[in-house]
Amino acid sequence: MTARVAGVEIPDSEMARRALALVGPEMPDVLLGHAFRVFLFASLIGKSRKVEYPKELLFVAATFHHHGLAPRFEGSNRRFELDSADAACEFLTSHGTSESELSDVWYAIVLHSTFGLDGIDSPLVSLLRAGVETDLMALHFDEMSNSDRAAVIRAYPRESAFKVLVINALADGMVWRPQTTFGNVNADVLERCDPDFHRVNFCGLILGSQWED
Repeated sequence: MTARVAGVEIPDSEMARRALALVGPEMPDVLLGHAFRVFLFASLIGKSRKVEYPKELLFVAATFHHHGLAPRFEGSNRRFELDSADAACEFLTSHGTSESELSDVWYAIVLHSTFGLDGIDSPLVSLLRAGVETDLMALHFDEMSNSDRAAVIRAYPRESAFKVLVINALADGMVWRPQTTFGNVNADVLERCDPDFHRVNFCGLILGSQWED
């Protein structure tokens, strides 16, 4: 694990090491590398925005934010973000994390794929989502220098065909729970990757309801 990237120190506490030891072996390399970049991009964005945030908790949140896609959750009928958040909070509870910090991490992970909420949430929630948006959709480039962004990619390179690989990794963890994708971006993933998936339409639910009017 690279100790410092683009001026950002990667936590090396016992808690950070244990988080990686728990999550790392269960996640594909494409999602593990993504988690490191999310933490680093989020940290650089936090520096640009001049906001205070709990760095160690941001690292844990980034490490766990896709853990709900791991094989141990196969058969779950919940959104993977909920499984990820609960797993992170169970881990943090064993380290004596306060209730307010647990809540912050839980919401950061649950909302990391819910876009358009900037300005109404905590720095941890906002930064984790911004880190995800940067690594997946190339947003927030204006909040970091080109040299810092390049340093992150040198330390934790994007795999060849990363864009397709990360979409496939998301689909692999959701294929058995298609009903959980209604109303969120995960429906886009299964629509692309699962030929048997049929998207539920919100307007159809309203128009096809039992109301007579």
